[in-house]
Formats: sequence, C-alpha cells, structure tokens
Amino acid sequence: MTQLELFADGCPGPICGIDEAGRGPLAGPVTAAAVVLPPGFPEGLLDDSKALSRAARERALAVIVERAAWSLGWAWPAEIDSMNILKATMLAMRRAFLGLRIRPGMVLVDGNRTPDLPCARRAVVGGDAIVPAIMAASIVAKVARDRAMERYDRLYPAYGYARHKGYPTVEHRELCRRLGPSPIQRLSFNYSR
Repeated sequence: MTQLELFADGCPGPICGIDEAGRGPLAGPVTAAAVVLPPGFPEGLLDDSKALSRAARERALAVIVERAAWSLGWAWPAEIDSMNILKATMLAMRRAFLGLRIRPGMVLVDGNRTPDLPCARRAVVGGDAIVPAIMAASIVAKVARDRAMERYDRLYPAYGYARHKGYPTVEHRELCRRLGPSPIQRLSFNYSR
C-alpha cells in the first residue's frame, strides 16, 4: 500500500507513520516514533530499520530530522511491568503522535493494532518494509532507543547494554542471573531462562 494509493482512497492527508522499537528486550523502554514526511522526501534512503546498517540508519535519520515532522514517545520499564508490553507500546505510540507539531489526516501503524488516536488510523502488517512514513518511524525509533541503551550502559556498565541493547541474548540472561536485575530491568519479563 503506497501513500499515493491512500490519497486516492480518500485520505485527507498528510500521512503519519508510526512504529516502535524495543518490544522484545528484557530491559529498557519501548520507544515509538511518529513521522510525517514532506513532499519530495528522498525515499530511497528508507527501509525497515532492521534491514539497514547502523551507518545507513544514521544517514537516514539526519535527513528525517532535518526535513520531516517527527516525535518520540516512550514507555518505561515500570509502565511495561504495570500494564503489559502491548498496552505500554500503544501508550508510547500515542505519546509520539501527541508530540507531533502537525495533525495528520491518516496514521499508518506498523503491525496489526493501532493506538487510540483522534484521527483516522490503519494498521499495516509489515508496514515498516512498504510504507515510507512507517520506514522513517522505524529508523527514528530504533536509533533513539539504541542511543538510550548506550547511555544506560554508562550508568550500569556491568550489564553490557551497549552491546545487546537489553535484548534477551545469552550474555544478557547470564549477566542478569549473576548480578540480579538492573534498575531498568523489566521485572515482569522472565530473564532467568
């Protein structure tokens, strides 16, 4: 589904893409980004953030930040533990949307669910690989979360957050078993396996 097809389908425009990073980790926040791309944006820079190298993500991010409207939303480990990861993800997405300086006519969200938003919205499974605005949101969310985990690594260097970004790697699980949970651990997630 292209943005052009959505406009032809009666979309009141502009289109906002929303995606998240960090649903699966055992530690740290879940991060969402909302992005509205301007006309003429160089979409060749974009792809699913997981398909791009770190250098390519950083290059794309610089152009997105300079030329697009964008906003971040976060849900913190305590919120994830208190409400569950799905609800926390929807909260982070809503926060990202509400932080935009413009109001889009349509929001396209990567996945099969959308947060409660005050405008038209549509879930697009695999949208981070096919919808440019969602691709851009994927990049913004991933880079922001990775940078946050690198800052946490400086606070809690024994946990190796700069390397694994809180994901459930063998190393991370072993560190949690040996050291116990860090202050940014998601306590509702089973890190001992």
